[in-house]
Amino acid sequence: MTVNVSAAPLDWAKKACDSLMDTYKAGELPPAHRWHYHQGVFLCGMELLWETVREDRYVDYIQEYVDDLVDEYGNLYFQRDELDAMQAGLLLFNLHERTGQEKYRIAAEKLRNLLLTINQTSEGGFWHKDKYPYQMWLDGLYMAGVFSLKYANAYGETGLRDTVLHQERLMRKHMKDEATGLLYHAWDESRRMPWADPETGCSPEFWSRSLGWYGLALAQFMDLLPADHPGRAELIPVLGDFVEALIRYQDEESGLWYQVVDKGHMSDNWLETSGSCLFVYAIAKAVKLGISGEKALAAAQKGYKGLISVLQQDEQGRLILPDICIGTSAGDYENYVTRPKVNNDLHGVGALVMACVEMQSLIND
Repeated sequence: MTVNVSAAPLDWAKKACDSLMDTYKAGELPPAHRWHYHQGVFLCGMELLWETVREDRYVDYIQEYVDDLVDEYGNLYFQRDELDAMQAGLLLFNLHERTGQEKYRIAAEKLRNLLLTINQTSEGGFWHKDKYPYQMWLDGLYMAGVFSLKYANAYGETGLRDTVLHQERLMRKHMKDEATGLLYHAWDESRRMPWADPETGCSPEFWSRSLGWYGLALAQFMDLLPADHPGRAELIPVLGDFVEALIRYQDEESGLWYQVVDKGHMSDNWLETSGSCLFVYAIAKAVKLGISGEKALAAAQKGYKGLISVLQQDEQGRLILPDICIGTSAGDYENYVTRPKVNNDLHGVGALVMACVEMQSLIND
């Protein structure tokens, strides 16, 4: 079933959240009963929606997910050797502020302390996971960086801001390609991985969703860094340049972006929705902040309309976001274009909700 594309962006955001809420109890969101960034990304999108529409059923659902995994003492089971584990911690700050329950602060502190034990490169860059030695991935800037800045703001550990900014600078230093303005998915300081360029250590491709995580992080850093913090001023042109690079690779016909962003001419490449959602969010945010102008506004609107045009519905009228790449490690071109596509993967739907919330004021009636 196709959908009526005339609804407002906030209506699509609500439809996406309501569809998954109708499908899953909060604790059953896949992977069920796990502290995981898949649920975290979706529920962070839901939290952005709640901040706009203030319908408490959304924040109640978020609390139901967290309370399924965090006990009254703030204990929770999480992977203590990977940056991904920190992302769902973004849900704890609003819950602590709203309820005053100390267990949420304690859980957040446990996640913050992951940064004390995870291994680092020679320059102090966090390994994305301990099982990926000496590797930094773009994903990690969002997974740990946004949490760290929220923690700094909520609990006064302002030194975390410099830690986050250092991670971003290392990614730009080692992973940015000056010719395209894009960043490679991963960098291996040791040059041991089969995908690592022997000269640069970079993986060989620009993967859509990894670039999306990077753009999402930059965009949200703008809200979380104090207005007078020098790191914020440093990142303004970084976000602006990144948006310009994304626009260059937007597909003219569909308004979306390819799985391998710069190789849309390849017959086996395909338009991927989760990365496209994240790009629309980042571009829209840059427009709202006055960092990017009319060209970016047009790209955001075109991308948003492209996303809405591919939405589907099931027999129960629940929304379906198709063509989401499943979780993916760094690799070569074939690695990315042969990854399975799925419907309604949570980080895809979460990214859609974020994009819709951000686009609400940028779409002409």
